[in-house]
Amino acid sequence: MALKNKIIEILETNRETHISGQALADKLSVSRTAVWKAINLLKKEGYLIDATTNNGYTLKQQSDILSSEGIKLYLSKKYKNFPVYVYKIIDSTNTQAKKMLTNGAMHGTIITAEEQSAGRGRFDRKFFSPPKTGVYMTVVLKPQKNVSDVQLITVAAAVSVLRAVKKLTGIELDIKWVNDIFLNNKKICGILTEAIVDFESCMAESLIVGIGINISTTYDNFPNDIKKVATSLFPKNISRNNLIAEIVNNLIELCDNLTDKNLINEYKEHSIVLGKQITYLKNNNKLTGKVIDINDKGNLIIKLPNGKTTILESGEVSIGSENL
Repeated sequence: MALKNKIIEILETNRETHISGQALADKLSVSRTAVWKAINLLKKEGYLIDATTNNGYTLKQQSDILSSEGIKLYLSKKYKNFPVYVYKIIDSTNTQAKKMLTNGAMHGTIITAEEQSAGRGRFDRKFFSPPKTGVYMTVVLKPQKNVSDVQLITVAAAVSVLRAVKKLTGIELDIKWVNDIFLNNKKICGILTEAIVDFESCMAESLIVGIGINISTTYDNFPNDIKKVATSLFPKNISRNNLIAEIVNNLIELCDNLTDKNLINEYKEHSIVLGKQITYLKNNNKLTGKVIDINDKGNLIIKLPNGKTTILESGEVSIGSENL
């Protein structure tokens, strides 16, 4: 590990705490000059580090640069060995995860980036991913689950985001079936789950769960076509490293317990489609109905105008006057 990475690991662990250059030099068995040079490199990368003659170095609370060291700091003890890859810019974290899977990426691999040049959501829609204002992450899972359980993984991812945001900020979020997270009736997060399937066994051998969250993207910076429907979290003093790790902690735990009734109950509690009149597509037909329940597989149970019920396993829905 490079010296600057070792130093940022120490500073992240002791954020807002003064650590002298000599203490860092002694701990890392290097000279104070080497410490000073590494600190300057970190500053050039954007880390907000105070340096004073009497107090030493301090990583400021508002410093929010993504790093593998910063993410691992907040991972649960049993997940500390998960590989973490951080990119300044990448086409898509999901695309990178697929490449890594061909080279044997392990369960729990985390890929994140400061910016995506080709971020995408469901149906190949673009996901706006400007630099340093969002969380763009993918987690590789090797659950050996039946293909029918894949949607429950997306349910688990949505609940993981809600739990992490609530824990770190106190902000309550909502879920629009199946994979969008809303704040004040606007989208702040999208989830894209993709599976690599063994068609003979109908088992999902590997899954990649992509999560994109608007953290501090301002209204003026959103493209015109999404300004009316998108918003950002705008939390106070939140570390994106901490948020990523907390989402991963929740996601792995929930994916190991997909049959736990608390998962689907929590998902339903935050659903904005439950009890609502919706429009949806099925077999290329635009239909309407009322969502009367969400079953244990995460599917919508819809009451049709003729009084019959149908189950919607996948697709897209709109509420009220929204365009589909």
